[in-house]
Amino acid sequence: MPDQPVQLHFQLSSPRHSRPFTADACLLPDGQPKPVVVFVHGFKGFKDWGHFNLLADWFARRGIVFVKLNLSHNGLVVGGTGDLEDLEAFGQNNFSLELDDIGALLDQLPALLPAAEVDLGRLALVGHSRGGGLVLLKAAEDARVHAVVTWAAINDVNPGWPETLLQQWQQQGVFHVENARTGQQLPLYFQIVEDYHQNRLRLDIRHNVRRKLGGRPLLVVHGDEDETVPVRRAHELKEWYPAAELALLPGVTHNFGGAHPWNVAELPEAARQAAKATLDFLRRVL
Repeated sequence: MPDQPVQLHFQLSSPRHSRPFTADACLLPDGQPKPVVVFVHGFKGFKDWGHFNLLADWFARRGIVFVKLNLSHNGLVVGGTGDLEDLEAFGQNNFSLELDDIGALLDQLPALLPAAEVDLGRLALVGHSRGGGLVLLKAAEDARVHAVVTWAAINDVNPGWPETLLQQWQQQGVFHVENARTGQQLPLYFQIVEDYHQNRLRLDIRHNVRRKLGGRPLLVVHGDEDETVPVRRAHELKEWYPAAELALLPGVTHNFGGAHPWNVAELPEAARQAAKATLDFLRRVL
């Protein structure tokens, strides 16, 4: 039996679009069926960002099959540089596309993962930031998901676009946001606003958390010094879903101590705290 986790790599497809995207799974093969966690990155993120591979290894060593994916329109290219480079694809991304990407991965998991090593009856979604909002929405619409964990999650896909911005955005067709890490000007085409209005109920996190989680276990992890998504968002999720468990990490910011690139062989301490809270929760509920 290997004493080191192994990593499996997959190329995925979606019936919604023709753009290929990728995922990987990290596991310690022992011939025993193990719970499966699917991890969803956030805005301007990707599956190999920062310390995420160390995170996968950490969970695999503790008996979890840890799967992470690149959402199809996150700006990465299959076989490319491994960082944001297809800005046109980035601009064409939207929330319903991302939900469908997660669904496509879940559809394909039984064929991708070694049957003797996984128990897809114990499937959890974990999402960071925007990915946290996505996993809440996906769980609400997909009964295959048995538990959900959010890390520094948004709780509204509409960040409160000002009317003046929306008018200018619609006229010009595009709005740019800066990637502070790379200096890139990332386009967001107005279609993301149109998709939001066309799918309002599907994308309403408050409604779906309150009405459609159906008693499934939820852990909300948030740093109390989050500079990007205020910690009050975590308290609001708890209000909407009183059965949720709330893990507030003192002194922790939005990226849980991580950065890209991450050239240290150990997890950031804040990420380790979040991982431990997540593992303790999953061992109780799966």
